[in-house]
Amino acid sequence: MEAAEKKLKKSVKVRMKKEALKQFREENKGKLGAVKSSLRNVPTSPRKMRLVADMIRGQRVNLALNILKFDDKHASLTMEKILLTGIADWQAMNDDIKLEDADLVVKEVYVDGGKMLKRLRPAPQGRAHRIRKRSNHITISIADANENINNTENKD
Repeated sequence: MEAAEKKLKKSVKVRMKKEALKQFREENKGKLGAVKSSLRNVPTSPRKMRLVADMIRGQRVNLALNILKFDDKHASLTMEKILLTGIADWQAMNDDIKLEDADLVVKEVYVDGGKMLKRLRPAPQGRAHRIRKRSNHITISIADANENINNTENKD
């Protein structure tokens, strides 16, 4: 069996993997939990992005979008885009449920530090100061609020 798999082209293996994933999603439709979306190497410092992430954590999606839309921080624009991507991902996974009927909640948001570009800035008397240009990775998880209640009832 393994010898037969080795003879397959890489493109065929990728296609088979995608088909298996699609079949798994079809079988588990409605049973899927939270949908995660991520954005990597955002050129904003993690500390500034965490201030924005703390504002929307645990909020309903509509309220979170309003908070981000009317916030004047630069990081809010990026967070709004990743939130919209998360909503679109949730809608793609649960296409049998209307988005208006779902009670979506920002389940979790976390911001991790990304790669750091190190630059030198000239300083007096021939010295140099190091400038650290930070970046971050954002991960956002969106789930249906009613689904979380149903899952906790089933466990008890």
